Amino acid sequence: MAVTLPFVNFSSLSVLDLSQNLFNSSFPEWLSTLTSLTRLDLSTNSFSGSIAVDFGKFESLEDLHLSLNNFSGPVPVTLGNLCYLRKLGLASGRFSGDISGLLNSFTGCQTVSLEMLNLNSNDLVGELPDSIGLFKNLKHLDLAYNSLWGSIPASIGNLSALEVLYLHSNKMNGSIPESFGRLSELRDLNLIANSWQGVGFLPRWSTNATQFYIHENSLSGPIPRDIGTLMPRLRNLHLSDNTLNGTIPLSICKMADLQVLSLRNNYLSGELPDCWRDLSTSSLWVVDVSNNSLSGEIPSSMGLLRSLGMLLLSENNLVGEIPSSLQNCSALTSIDLGENQLSGEIPSWLAENLSATFVLRLRSNQFHGQIPEALCNLPLLHFLDLSHNNLSGGIPKCLDNLTAIVYGNSSELYYQETKVVTKGRAYDYNRNLALLNVIDFSENNLSGPIPEEMTKLLSLRVLNLSSNHISGAIPEKIGDLKVLETLDLSHNQLSGEIPATLSSLTFLTHLIVSYNNFSGKIPAGRQLQTFDASSYQGNPFLCGFPSRVKCPTESITTTAPPTTGTEPEDEEDEIFELGTGLYVSIVLGFGFGFLGLCVTLLRKEFRKKDIEW
Repeated sequence: MAVTLPFVNFSSLSVLDLSQNLFNSSFPEWLSTLTSLTRLDLSTNSFSGSIAVDFGKFESLEDLHLSLNNFSGPVPVTLGNLCYLRKLGLASGRFSGDISGLLNSFTGCQTVSLEMLNLNSNDLVGELPDSIGLFKNLKHLDLAYNSLWGSIPASIGNLSALEVLYLHSNKMNGSIPESFGRLSELRDLNLIANSWQGVGFLPRWSTNATQFYIHENSLSGPIPRDIGTLMPRLRNLHLSDNTLNGTIPLSICKMADLQVLSLRNNYLSGELPDCWRDLSTSSLWVVDVSNNSLSGEIPSSMGLLRSLGMLLLSENNLVGEIPSSLQNCSALTSIDLGENQLSGEIPSWLAENLSATFVLRLRSNQFHGQIPEALCNLPLLHFLDLSHNNLSGGIPKCLDNLTAIVYGNSSELYYQETKVVTKGRAYDYNRNLALLNVIDFSENNLSGPIPEEMTKLLSLRVLNLSSNHISGAIPEKIGDLKVLETLDLSHNQLSGEIPATLSSLTFLTHLIVSYNNFSGKIPAGRQLQTFDASSYQGNPFLCGFPSRVKCPTESITTTAPPTTGTEPEDEEDEIFELGTGLYVSIVLGFGFGFLGLCVTLLRKEFRKKDIEW
């Protein structure tokens, strides 16, 4: 839709807001006649093309918003003539070129009035020039999601009014300059997904800081021991995915407003600090220190964190039992203690007191005893992983009480980064876990049958019961699990035939039933024939495509050897000899196998005749 207003005289117009429409033309040329504008907003449309307007004509312009359009080409350097411009929004477009071209264009202003500069999500390149220090009134600077490189110039310390700085998702590197210490008003810093290095990453800057995001970089060295006193008002501390070492300082607990503590994927060592009592009245929601080298026991003082929602301690060297004090954390929705050396029995209070749990992941520890039936009382549970432990006994029959996996509904989006073993591989999963629906009991000592009740978990996507001592048959109603994607029953003692209902699972992309005692023919259908023969190996009495064993009805011709009317003395002997013929056919090939089987049967009949004679 073109914007044309040819018969209207707007020469005295001061404010024009055309935002959030469906305009899809180039930058309207007639706008250049509106030289009295103080505010122009064309954001959230589909304007496109380069902007060739001489913005120097808009001497009174204070606010210019062009974000969320399809403008392309370089940012007009004539914007540098707008010395009274306070807000400039050019985010989420297709602007390209060197960032220094725009910033250097303001050098002609005696005082740069700009308070907000948003160039987020464009295609800008280059280094931040020293001229950034001229923007002394700047409060909000957002250059995220571009392709900027190089380090931050020391002149950034001149931005004494700066409150928000977003440089994340670029290609910047080097050390963060010590001049950051002069940014006394800085409260929100996001530098994630760059290549920041060095140990002096945390200069003594604003005690008013509330947000500190610097994960996914190359920062090294220890976390400063006095970080809690440096930033006592911090709400979010994200230092994950770096190369930090040393211990977690006790002063962390001095951050009375802390809500998220994320230190995952570093080289931190030592014990978890036992200082959480100091945060008992805080709103701390997330403690994530997974994938480090922490040791010792889980401090009982963590049970005083009444607001704690996510406790992520996986991939460390923690020992001991799960402290009973955690049952006081009734707000817990995610408990990930996997890949440690924790021991003891899985406490039933995990379900009795923590009914809001979405995720329970205890894999790769040393837990023993039975799976508590109390876990069936977790109506919101979507992810249950107890694999790689020493659990024994049977699978609880009450699992159909996990209504979130029965109906698949969730009242909230639930995002968490965790490892999910599915389709035969471990994946780092950081999407909505409430849509995944996983039960993994593999690598334990479980016995008994697969409960029929498990077939009522209609929204289950991953079921792994492999490497146990489970016996009996696969429940016939397994075909009711219509959205099942991964089914691993390998290395058990299951027997009987594979249910034909498995063929109806059209979402099933990973199936392993190898090394059991299954017999009979693999059910025909479009689904089960798509898997590799290795999915069925180790079942000596299982036959049919895609296994390499042909069924007796497939390998024996319709011409039977002559009979005498005498029945075999033992039906099991006859089955054994048929099975022997099948193994011979595999070794010698289909042609020789067929001949060998016939000879075997003929000799059997002649031997019987000799006995009768």
